[in-house]
Amino acid sequence: MKTESKVAGAREDNVTAMIESQTSQIPSSAYLGAALGSMAASAILRMAGKKDASLFVGQWAAPFLLMGVYNKMVKQHGSDAESRQTAEAA
Repeated sequence: MKTESKVAGAREDNVTAMIESQTSQIPSSAYLGAALGSMAASAILRMAGKKDASLFVGQWAAPFLLMGVYNKMVKQHGSDAESRQTAEAA
C-alpha cells in the first residue's frame, strides 16, 4: 500500500507543477480585475432587476481573489522555488 501512496504523491506533484507553471504566467492584477469586474457586473444586473443573476455573479469575486492569492504564492513559493533559488545562486 505504501507504493500506491508514493505513486499518487508523485503524480500529484507533477500535476501541481504543471498547474503552477501555467498559473504563474497570469499577472496577479488580472485576478483583481476579474473580481472588480464581477462586482460591477453584479451591480449592473441588480439595477436591471435581475436579482438572482446579480447574486450569482457577485459571488465570483471571492474565488477570483483567492485565485489571485494562490497565483502570488506560486510566484513566490512555488514547488520549484528551491530549484530556482539553487539555479540563480550558481
